Amino acid sequence: MIGSVVMTATDPSRATHRAVEAVWRIESGRIIARLARMVGDVGRAEELAQDALVIALEQWPRSGVPDEPGPWLMATAKHRAIDLVRRRQRYERKLEEIGRDLSAVEEPDLAATLDDYVGDDLLRLIFTACHPVLSTGARVPLTLRLLGGLTTHEIARAYLVPEPTIAQRIVRAKRTLTQKRVPFELPPPGELADRLGSVLEVVYLIFNEGYSATAGDDWTRPALCEEALRLGRILAGLTPDEPEVHGLVALMEIQASRIRARTGPDGAPVLLADQDRRLWDRLLIRRGLAALDRAEALGGGPYTVQAAIAACHARATSVEDTDWTRIAALYQVLAYLSPSPVVELNRAVAVGMAWGPADGLAVLDAAAATGALDAYPLLPAVRGDLLAKLGRPGEACAEFERAAAMTRNARERDIFLRRAADCR
Repeated sequence: MIGSVVMTATDPSRATHRAVEAVWRIESGRIIARLARMVGDVGRAEELAQDALVIALEQWPRSGVPDEPGPWLMATAKHRAIDLVRRRQRYERKLEEIGRDLSAVEEPDLAATLDDYVGDDLLRLIFTACHPVLSTGARVPLTLRLLGGLTTHEIARAYLVPEPTIAQRIVRAKRTLTQKRVPFELPPPGELADRLGSVLEVVYLIFNEGYSATAGDDWTRPALCEEALRLGRILAGLTPDEPEVHGLVALMEIQASRIRARTGPDGAPVLLADQDRRLWDRLLIRRGLAALDRAEALGGGPYTVQAAIAACHARATSVEDTDWTRIAALYQVLAYLSPSPVVELNRAVAVGMAWGPADGLAVLDAAAATGALDAYPLLPAVRGDLLAKLGRPGEACAEFERAAAMTRNARERDIFLRRAADCR
């Protein structure tokens, strides 16, 4: 498993192991996608990629991190894939079986003759993992695991379900793809729409993990945001008349515009209220607003509504200048179109800003009563903020300390502890 190769507290090569893990998070999706194209099996591709990771963990502490660690991992993984395919060919020749579909696998860049109208292995991997033979609940976790190097914990956090549940879904999904012999290819253009919903969900969850990292020492992972934006733009070109594709692109463009302002010079998080809005990327905002116009003209849906919320922030010169009443109303629409505990949490924030913290707290407590947010650190964090505004610092401090104990992101923990100290 990807998450099983981790640095231990007693490892003498901590810095090297951190470098290996950082490179893996950035490059694993591309490596697995390329290997899946070579060997035609997503599960086997992941195993080969992990073999390359293990080799790096063994060699880099002795030899040093290569100047180009990503290509090093890719080359190592390809060599193992080529060895595997050659062994398979020899076995098939001995059995006098036809292996001509593998005969071209002698060079790293294989399967170039596939019917490929996009030319993107990562996008092909997403559509393969979102194949209709898999249940809806299995498609997105599998793809998130294969792309971006997300762990089962990170995926479970995104879905607000236990880790064992996600792990089982991923294992069963890979087994199903192998048993059904699902080809590693894009669906015909006429069948793209059937898998589009799952694909959009995957792309947005990748973006979210980059925008606000679940774990680790970094507040953001911009490379994931950039990858999600790239994939979204490709999808928009493939499906120009699908409103939700443009809605998602609009949402990601506008949110990505704030990346530079979300961290200080030392990497510490900068919250929305404290951000220097002059650092917001105006080109990305213009692109996002244009995509939002197109999505709304085509009809739109949940992603379009979220993009409209993001646009309210993008158009405002400050937190105080923000149209919180419209944002609260848009969250009400979103709760109707795509109800979820996280939507209710965000609606509580907007209601608190529009009509006061007492009203926001009432919405939040109603969402918390379902129990779905019990393991979500932003629940006590938002509750602490609302309690602080209501002049109840003791209760607010306890909530912020609870949030700090729940999060696995070091930067986020610092924020919560600082807020707790302020309440004292």
